[in-house]
Amino acid sequence: MKKVVICAVFMAHGAWLGAQPHEWSLRECTDYAIEHSITVKQWENSRRQQEIQLSTDRNSRLPDLSGSISENFSFGRSLTEDNIYSKSNTTSTGLNLSTSVPLFTGFRIPNQVKLSKLNLEAATADLEKAKNDIRMQVAQAYVQILYDIEISEVAHRQIAIDSAQVARLEAFVSNGKASESELAQQQATLASSRLTATQADNAYLLSVLTLTQLLELPTPDGFSVVRPDLSNMPLLKQRLAGLSPDVIYAEALGIKPEIVAQELRLKGTEHSIKIAQAGHYPTLTLSGGLGSNYYKTSDFEAASFGDQLKNNFSQYIGLSLNIPIFNRFATRNSIRNARVSQSTQQLQLDNAKKTLYKEIQQVYYNALNAQSKEQSSAEAVRSSEAAFVLMQAKYENGKATITEFNEAKNKYLKAESDMVQARYDNLYRHALIDFYRGKALDF
Repeated sequence: MKKVVICAVFMAHGAWLGAQPHEWSLRECTDYAIEHSITVKQWENSRRQQEIQLSTDRNSRLPDLSGSISENFSFGRSLTEDNIYSKSNTTSTGLNLSTSVPLFTGFRIPNQVKLSKLNLEAATADLEKAKNDIRMQVAQAYVQILYDIEISEVAHRQIAIDSAQVARLEAFVSNGKASESELAQQQATLASSRLTATQADNAYLLSVLTLTQLLELPTPDGFSVVRPDLSNMPLLKQRLAGLSPDVIYAEALGIKPEIVAQELRLKGTEHSIKIAQAGHYPTLTLSGGLGSNYYKTSDFEAASFGDQLKNNFSQYIGLSLNIPIFNRFATRNSIRNARVSQSTQQLQLDNAKKTLYKEIQQVYYNALNAQSKEQSSAEAVRSSEAAFVLMQAKYENGKATITEFNEAKNKYLKAESDMVQARYDNLYRHALIDFYRGKALDF
């Protein structure tokens, strides 16, 4: 890979330069951005919440266990065992341990577990979609830096050409071969070129800032990127051979996370309907427990605490069958809502597919246009360069004016700028084609 360190336009910060001694490749930028992106971390938390929800739903099959301790005080007149009322104070202590396990819930629990599994898979796809968004944003910013580097170099070449012409005219003026007005005109052109270069350098600084902010870096100082090897640019045309938007779309449907997530959620709506339908079924619960009590009444002798707990110890086990008869149409309306949600989810899936197809169409035809534009730009550079060389020779021989020379030079440099933009746009568009086909976004 051909590399370049673009550091001269920044103020050097020793600590940052020590921490960043190398140029950043696109792969390094995307990996770093994903690792440090707050948005990605938020989606990771959403996925963890779905993992916890799945664990909760699975554990709902297990029996529960609870214990209780109660202490009661009663005082005043009460009926005694002799069937007379007397004034007395009574204390009682109760100890209980109970458990229950759902035996049948109308298939609610298994459907809830299946739904949670699908939601977890959908959350995983959402996380990957967030990472893909970061990859595309980083790639766009990366290409912008490459473009701004080239534009800056073109602008500085223009300064070199204009400076040479100013020096040449100064010598001619001193020899009487050129007028002061010609020299002033060329000096003004040089000043304009320097302004253009300054603007190009500032645009580069802003594009670097944009990328470093995507990477969550503390400062852009000392940041530099790797220029891709453009020697394989003619091979880009081969990437589109045999491809069409329909072919790319067919490949993307099964791998793009935004489509996978919507399909998983559509499957989940089937289980949501079954969960709502569980309200029509009876539920059967097995329960059991242990308990004991201690009593103490004033003016009466009571057995010891330990003896009473032993003598009053009791156990129970039972089955509870709950049969729904009428719940004010709540179950019916829950099923209706679940079916409406299913229809809504189907529309969201259809919309996601249409959006994906439109994106692929745009990417495909943009790639074709970028390919044609680069070819046209290369031809424009060759013709404008030839015209500039010819005009330069005519100007040096006194057969052309300085105005004609500058016009030819500006057309040549403008053609170079256009070709640079077309070259990187072509590279980026073809990389997007591969990205939609499931390959890494890299060049």
